[in-house]
Parts: sequence; C-alpha cells; structure tokens
Amino acid sequence: MRRRRALLLAALLVPGSAGTRAPRSARAPAAGGPSCDLRAFRYAWYGSPRFEGRYRHWDPRVSAGFPRGRHRPPDDISSSFYPALGPYSSRDPAVLDEHTGQLRAAAIGVLVLSWYPPGLADDNREPSDSLVPSTLDTAHRYAVKVAFHIQPYKGRDDRTVHENIKYIMDKFGSHTAFYMYKTSTSKSLPLFYIYDSYLTPAESWANLPMPSGSHSLPNTAYDAVFMALLVEEGHKHDILSAGYDGTTYFASNGFSFGSSHQNWKAIKAFCDSNNLIFIPSVGPGYIDTSIRLNNRNTQNTVNGKYYGTALQAALMVRPEIISITSFNKWHEGTQIEKAVAKKTLTHLYLDYLPHQPSMYLGLTRRWAEHFSEEKEQWLM
Repeated sequence: MRRRRALLLAALLVPGSAGTRAPRSARAPAAGGPSCDLRAFRYAWYGSPRFEGRYRHWDPRVSAGFPRGRHRPPDDISSSFYPALGPYSSRDPAVLDEHTGQLRAAAIGVLVLSWYPPGLADDNREPSDSLVPSTLDTAHRYAVKVAFHIQPYKGRDDRTVHENIKYIMDKFGSHTAFYMYKTSTSKSLPLFYIYDSYLTPAESWANLPMPSGSHSLPNTAYDAVFMALLVEEGHKHDILSAGYDGTTYFASNGFSFGSSHQNWKAIKAFCDSNNLIFIPSVGPGYIDTSIRLNNRNTQNTVNGKYYGTALQAALMVRPEIISITSFNKWHEGTQIEKAVAKKTLTHLYLDYLPHQPSMYLGLTRRWAEHFSEEKEQWLM
C-alpha cells in the first residue's frame, strides 16, 4: 500500500479587494523567531564581475524581438525592479548574510535553495552545489533552515534523483540548518522540491517513494518527502499514482490550473480527502516584461495590495504551511527582497515607493504573526 505524504501546492492568486491589508493588530513574532511554517524560494544563480568574472543571470532576455540580445548590467538588468544590493553575486558572503538576515527579519523560517548536482548548472553555467555549505552555515547563525529545490537538468529521472538524494543527505543532512519536515506520524524527514517534475513519467518516479519500487526510499536512511509541480488538473492523479507530494510554482493567477486562485478550495478538498497537505504559495506580483515580450501573465503589485490579498486568500483554506514565490526571482518581479528606486538615461525601474525598500519583509512579518494566531484558532 502506498505511503501517504504531503501534497504541496504553490500558487499565486489574483488580486481581490484592493483594500486588503495586514491586520492592524498583527504583532511581529518576537520570542519564537522565524517560523518553519513560512518558507521562501531563493535563487543562487546570480553572478557579478568581482566573483564570477562577468554578470550572470542579470543580463538574459528570453524572447526574440528585443533591440539587443541581452541586457547590459549594472544599469540595465533583466528585471523591472532594481535590487537594493545592486546586481550582486550569489557567492558574495556579504550578500548571503544580508539575504538570510532579511529572511529572518520577515519571520521566514525556511530558505528553499535552487540546486543543481555537482558539475551541472543552468543555461548560464552557474553551478550551485558549492554554495550549499556557506548557505547552511549562514542560515544556522540566523536560526533559519534550508530545504533543496532540485532544478531540471539533462538526463534527470528517478534514478539520478535517487543518487541526488543520497548525495545531499550524506553530505549535508547532519547540518543543524538542514530542514526536516515532521510528518503526521511524528517522523522527521527531509523535504525536497522537484521543479518540472512532470518531465518524469509517474510510473518511473514511483520507484522512489513506493515501498515496492526498484530503488525505494521508504524504510531506508534516505526516506524523504517530495514536492512536485502541479500544472494541469490531471496532474493531481499523476501525483497520487507516482507517490509525489506536488507543487505548482507559477506566479501568475490564471497561468495554470494549480496557480489559479479559484481552484484552491477544490484542491484543498482533494488533498484532505487523500490525507495530503495543501500548501499555498503567495507573492507580491508577476512582471516578467524585462525578459519576455508577452505581458499576458502580468500581475501588478498595487503597492502591496496584491500580496495582502494573496496572503488573505491563502489563510482562507487553513493551510499548515505557506510558501512565498519568491525571495529573489528578479526576472519575474516576484521578489520580496529589498528594492530601490532607480532611473537611468534609458530606463526607469519600478519600485516600492511610497513605501520603504523593506516593504515586503515588513508585510511578511506582520502576516506571519497573523498566520500563527489563525492557526491557534483553527486548533481550538
């Protein structure tokens, strides 16, 4: 019999009432510190001349038709917003420290790190495995945990991911900042996010989480919880048959079934009826016009109201956990990281004005307290 796990659904929603805001009575979490019931996706693929010899991930354009093939940092970057730290390197220890401090300030307890296996990288050839030790060490100093977001790579399948899990757990699993998810049976298991999981057929993936699988993980030292990408409605059943734990990660309402706010209630009911957990994901908006010409998925920030509406809608389904898409995916305008106003001769960046650069960190912290209060009421 297949073992049940947690189903994670990360989806952003459409703005509702323009007046939605964090409760005035919400207090910033103090004694408890950051909460592992709140986590954010952080990308470690950025580079700068000082650390990598050139800018990485600050210059690409995905769509054809732009006047030039790439952006030209530092003044022209592949984002509609401009980071307070400038176009930084993910390898910069000062940047890592600042980012983890921002997560802590926002009461976010789990940093979900984008990861490629050793020797592999994304299209910009920026490997991430070497960044894991410093990420864990810095997270420990701030009492933040780290989970892994396994990215797509050539040849990825159930067997290679099996080796990835063994590698990660053998090398990093004993670190105090390594995130462990406590299951309903009181087991503490590592939790992995598998991006573009639908690329692996359900029958193949089942070899990992199913006890009868050819390289089964349950009842071994490498047992784990897996989160998949749910895009279409039919993926729910693929997730069940594969033994996945499921997530959709798109940041624009209406982009997919799983990312559409109107479907959350039905998805939550499906999860409840299958002894799974629904984890909605929220974000401040979606603006990717710096890398793509098509703006059909754009969701404007509305001075933070989109974010507040998303958080309120997430609470409506009474989730155990909420995730945030994203901490620093600047290309798509989903970041809660600090941003500043900037104008050049050729470009005017969007910003958080009239609010402070830390606007979304403060909003997140207030909503984290509200989330905690709501959960207490649900338990009662």
